[in-house]
Amino acid sequence: MKVLVIGAGKLGMRLAKTLSDEEIDITVLDNDPQVIQKVKNDLDVLTVEGNALDFDLLQEIGIGTYDLAIGAVSSDESNVLLCSIVKKMGCKASIARVRDTQYHNQISFISKELDIDYVINPDMATATTIEKYLLKKYSLVVDEFAGGQVKTVEFNIGREEHFVGKKIREISYLKNLLISAISREGETLIPNGETVLEENDIILLTGAPEAVDEFDRSHSHVAAVLPVKKVLILGAGKLGHYLTKFLLKDDIDVTVVEQNREKAQVLKENFPEAMVLHGDGTDFNFLQDEMVNSQSYDAFVAATGIDETNLLMALAMRQEGIHKVVAKISRPHFNWMLERLGLDAIFSPNLITASVILKIIRGKDALSITPILDGQGEIIEITMSPSLDILGTPLKDLKLPNNMILASILRGDQVEIPDGSSYLKAGDRVIIFCLHRNIGEIQRFFKLIRKKKGWFHELRG
Repeated sequence: MKVLVIGAGKLGMRLAKTLSDEEIDITVLDNDPQVIQKVKNDLDVLTVEGNALDFDLLQEIGIGTYDLAIGAVSSDESNVLLCSIVKKMGCKASIARVRDTQYHNQISFISKELDIDYVINPDMATATTIEKYLLKKYSLVVDEFAGGQVKTVEFNIGREEHFVGKKIREISYLKNLLISAISREGETLIPNGETVLEENDIILLTGAPEAVDEFDRSHSHVAAVLPVKKVLILGAGKLGHYLTKFLLKDDIDVTVVEQNREKAQVLKENFPEAMVLHGDGTDFNFLQDEMVNSQSYDAFVAATGIDETNLLMALAMRQEGIHKVVAKISRPHFNWMLERLGLDAIFSPNLITASVILKIIRGKDALSITPILDGQGEIIEITMSPSLDILGTPLKDLKLPNNMILASILRGDQVEIPDGSSYLKAGDRVIIFCLHRNIGEIQRFFKLIRKKKGWFHELRG
């Protein structure tokens, strides 16, 4: 499969790295020579320096031979135009990143009339993800798979004596739960029974919903059933706009603090039912003057365009007693802060957008994936094909791929946390944790192939 990534900013770099790990032929096109040099230094991909709107250049690189082009330059209009042009020049499919809120209601029209296959809005996708997290009755980060029949929970073990210094096989404390992945000082590990847990490891636990719910209740420092009714948002940019819109529809009281007067006015005009405060949200004197107190809020979202501000304010609000505190982070090397500072969750628009695009590329009938721990790991859901020769063989007798753990087996409506004696049957849905760089081994082991168009599908019959 051949993919052209147009624009090597944060999203373009994330996409190029993620897709190149999957043994896809990647070409990165950008008009900035310094950016192109960075791509050459960091990634093993083909690079082209030039203007993507240069038709001669597109012909020269053979745009008609590409399966997919992704428009990820800074201008929404350029992305739309580029994706329309490459389709007319023979590229099989295109994806345009469009961020401006004024285009939100025209996305369907843009896609249809300009023959663009997908239009993706990173801020809207991020707002949807944050909304989902805030409305869940959990204080830990929880996700669902297999239609909600399998859940995962992300937990910082801190100094808990039940975990620290113990081998995983020695932990009898967990009931019907499996430690599927570990984040340690920014690195992702796929553990085995001999792995020793260390202080401040973030572990991902997998199991049936009732087991995950019980763990959340026993390890939350607040009541897990405490609903979110009032949310404080720092920043009235694109993310703040979409999040305000979604939360108001959920009947949540929303307060937004924005330093830019024009942005504050626009948000207030669009959402008069929200409380919009114009002022410096990092000034606690201002916050105390304008609001009753931070403890009257159930959740805080740091959504400014500055990572450092988001991290520091999220930490400050955590210390003020708000029980759900999240931050938007654009630069991936800041994610280790989640472990060190005890923040509830960090959301990266680039990682979320890359996840959406990766799911599009793999196809609706293929691997169902969720990136975890800064995209180094993945949670994969696969349905077992009858043609697989591994069926019926105990897991302990299979040579499973490296850096992979089979976390759960869903057979009918029963969830099994497997051990060495477990085996797979046709039709089983399995949840797998693996490192992203090993995804090729997973595809080969479970006989997942690419069709001629390039999309992943399960091998049938």
